[in-house]
Amino acid sequence: MKKIYKKLILTILLLGLIVSAAGCSSSNSNNKDNSVKKIQDKGTLVVGTSADFAPFEFPIVKNGKKQIVGYDMMIAKKIAKELHVKLKIQNEEFSSLITDLRGNKIDLIIAGLSVTKQREKYISFSKPYYKASDVLLVRKGNSQKYNSVKSLTSKNIGVQQSSSQEREAKKIFKKSTLIVESAVTGLVTELSQDKLDGVVLGQAIATEYVSKFPDKYAIAKVNVPVKKDAQTNNIGVRKGDKELRKRVNKVITQIQKNGEDTKMFNEAKQLQDKYGK
Repeated sequence: MKKIYKKLILTILLLGLIVSAAGCSSSNSNNKDNSVKKIQDKGTLVVGTSADFAPFEFPIVKNGKKQIVGYDMMIAKKIAKELHVKLKIQNEEFSSLITDLRGNKIDLIIAGLSVTKQREKYISFSKPYYKASDVLLVRKGNSQKYNSVKSLTSKNIGVQQSSSQEREAKKIFKKSTLIVESAVTGLVTELSQDKLDGVVLGQAIATEYVSKFPDKYAIAKVNVPVKKDAQTNNIGVRKGDKELRKRVNKVITQIQKNGEDTKMFNEAKQLQDKYGK
């Protein structure tokens, strides 16, 4: 009787272990990162951007059709090719991108995005694909006039909403009036109309404006320090999408290793020159 009882207890314990193992297996399966598979199953990579940041992303009309082009969009195409899917570009306000990524409305953010501690609370980032620095774009003739932070006291400085430039400008230009708007293009237009005294921009973007409109704009002598975590452009990825992030990093590594990144950036600048953006 005791032997039968012991066998019964042993059998129950073994069954319990089997059920428990099955449960763990099921749980692990449910937690499996299928970020790449989801994109491949739907056949489309949806990339969110804010197309007012030439030469990184900007709109053109080609063959009667409006397109979003630029350096970032070239990288997006490379990632879509790596995943063997079509690419869909979703153009929206910069301040909405992180919300839409977290809400699964887009798969990636490629919009000249830099890493900040605040953003890292909500999303993950790829490895850097571009090194950035900030400058103050001013009207032609004012580059020497605005040579220090003090010289901009009580002046109107434009910054893009939710950008790293907005964050840093609040710390640097404390005695200036910051004008925060959603689009860089609007800010630069207001600068040309004498409604703003300067616009804080990434150096590449500011340089392109000066190159394209040398009679309108210049870069001020004032130093605009860039915090270390804002010195690079990175791709925004949902937390948990580790496999997708891995594939994105693979593409970035490839284009940097074979020199395609420089070639693509130059092509983007040529497009900008051609279409006047």
